[in-house]
Amino acid sequence: MPSHANSLPARLAFGALMTAKALWAPVALGVHALIVEPGGKVLLARHSYMRGWSLPGGGVGRGEAPVAALLRELREELGEVRSDPPQLVGVFSRRAGWATNVVMLYRLTNAEVAFTSNFEVREILFADPLAPPPGTSAGTRRRLAEFASKTPPSAVW
Repeated sequence: MPSHANSLPARLAFGALMTAKALWAPVALGVHALIVEPGGKVLLARHSYMRGWSLPGGGVGRGEAPVAALLRELREELGEVRSDPPQLVGVFSRRAGWATNVVMLYRLTNAEVAFTSNFEVREILFADPLAPPPGTSAGTRRRLAEFASKTPPSAVW
């Protein structure tokens, strides 16, 4: 005997409820990378669509695994990146207008990057995490300070 919860009207009602919740309180999943060269410096990118320096990364597509999204975003933004396998550092929350972004931060160590300037990322540099360049975004500064063990981790990007 079929359960009422598995009936077509129940599934449609549940789908409508989830759609309304997504429109009312949207959440997007993103990934960023702390790309660390063997000397301990961290890669920062200057994106064409925002000011200053930030960590590379981007959005996770529907049904896409976060690590797969990270590697895709790094290829799109930077070109070829060779490193040790990505390791999850933490999960953070960031308000973006009326939406909330959940950001997964991964560390890639022993990294080598074959960068070519492109439409999305104009330039990169490897920065000392204790002395990021002027114009580095606040969230990136927090992640760099945490990486350098100068501040305790925060749940907010």
